[in-house]
Amino acid sequence: MRILLTNDDGIHAEGLAVLERIARTISDDVWIVAPETDQSGLAHSLTLSEPLRLRQVSEKHFALRGTPTDCVIMAVRKVLDFKPDLVLSGVNVGANMADDVTYSGTIAGAIEGTMQGIRSFALSQAYRHADGGNVPWDVVETHAPDLLRKLMLVDLPDGTFLNLNFPNCAPGAVAGTEVTSQGKLDFGLTIDERTDGRGHPYFWLRFGERFGDFRAGTDIHALREHQISVTPLKLDLTDYTVQDRVARALLGGDAD
Repeated sequence: MRILLTNDDGIHAEGLAVLERIARTISDDVWIVAPETDQSGLAHSLTLSEPLRLRQVSEKHFALRGTPTDCVIMAVRKVLDFKPDLVLSGVNVGANMADDVTYSGTIAGAIEGTMQGIRSFALSQAYRHADGGNVPWDVVETHAPDLLRKLMLVDLPDGTFLNLNFPNCAPGAVAGTEVTSQGKLDFGLTIDERTDGRGHPYFWLRFGERFGDFRAGTDIHALREHQISVTPLKLDLTDYTVQDRVARALLGGDAD
């Protein structure tokens, strides 16, 4: 089995090294094409106005000055002589759940793999800034190998990939694995305005305290209960439940 790894935290990220160790428990044919620098929050973006610069870091390890999406495209279309059997994206620093999946470069790596017709999984490890920023990598490294072997046997329809989130707890405290739906968080971004040395304003986007829907069955609830969350996500964003309503409105009928 050939496995392609990418991420959004960059080629030197600790989570990528963790993911490589995980992947090597499954196969010895592991390739890495990851961003040269941190690409967090860039979602499924392409680099179209600048050149993509690729450098080989070591055998089967490449760094690309581009996004996670660029990395998967470059790997499949240029670096590898044939398609990988599996794309693993991560392991991200922090959970990728609820609405945040739309921002995530980690999720984007799995999206692009799926668009290329490759089975793809995104992996993220939850942690809390209040705990000193310590990421419990041993949780994902302990539980991911066996979980991935099971999930590789699942018959996924075209256009579907899996989003895996690992809880912030000790490996032995993991309560199990739950197949979840995407939860809902409130909008957590705020604008932090500052002033540079010349007195000109500049701004940072930052996350504040967030609240949301913690119903059982969601990815948010699973992580709160120290469970591993596995959420099937799909590329088709069509809201089929609204199609008839829109059609009736266009015909001058009752949109409700």
